[in-house]
Amino acid sequence: MKKANFLTPVVTAFDENGNLDIQGNKNVWDHLIKGGVDGLVIMGSTGEFFSMTTEQKKELIKLVVEHVNKRTKVYIGTSCMTVEDTVELSNFAIETGADAVMIISPYYFALSNESVEFFYDKVAEAVKGDIYLYNFPDRTGHDLTPEVTLNLLRKHKNIVGFKDTVSEMGHTRKLMTTVLKEFPDFIVLSGFDENFVHNILCGGSGCIGGLSNLCPELFADWVKAINAKNMDEVARIQKIVDKLMDLYPIGTPFIPIMKKAMILHGVEMKEYCTKPFLPATEEQTEQIKAVMKDAGLL
Repeated sequence: MKKANFLTPVVTAFDENGNLDIQGNKNVWDHLIKGGVDGLVIMGSTGEFFSMTTEQKKELIKLVVEHVNKRTKVYIGTSCMTVEDTVELSNFAIETGADAVMIISPYYFALSNESVEFFYDKVAEAVKGDIYLYNFPDRTGHDLTPEVTLNLLRKHKNIVGFKDTVSEMGHTRKLMTTVLKEFPDFIVLSGFDENFVHNILCGGSGCIGGLSNLCPELFADWVKAINAKNMDEVARIQKIVDKLMDLYPIGTPFIPIMKKAMILHGVEMKEYCTKPFLPATEEQTEQIKAVMKDAGLL
């Protein structure tokens, strides 16, 4: 069984004018580092990368690398709609000091397997650092298949990991069985918190899960329990995480709900998001409180 890791796809703090909230972001990062997560994924989907300007992205990259200062791993989501923009932002992140970049394929149009492979081929050839592939079929309209992934690994040594944001563990398991025999050190991470243990038991490396924004210490304890093979503790925490999964459907999208939950839990930040995301309503806030109370967080 591989050593488990739990990474946080970090929320991005904004002010009322849509600018980065510098102190708010620092507060979030310190909260996560103190909580013991294994790394920060900046500008993943939870980080609202899709509605940030290039200038904001570069400002955030410089800010997080400087503030974290090697206290934990820093991974940067550098996904753009073109190969050229993705390469430029990725190399900026690597040169600034990020440990790796995470890249989702172009979204809006469904792409053929050949197009997906071509995109990652061109990106991997030009990026001067480690790359995590990011598969999120519900948002891209296409799947980054195990077969395409294997083809890419045979060509590009800087592709080191994969985030599979699908609810069906069978999909992630097939990815593992397809690639790990030939590339046993390849890092496969699930994208939903509740699948963490199943991922590890199937031969994966853990999870990048949004709930760890709220209570990073719980997920750090989960990692310790699975690495120590303390299955009673693993099962106890699984039950808490299962309850916290009820936060996800409270609002669409999930991001304002998470920010409100973090504020209720004592993280000093504002609840502003990029437009057109709306803050949690009073009714949603009561639902958030109920879930947190049931999970023992209030």
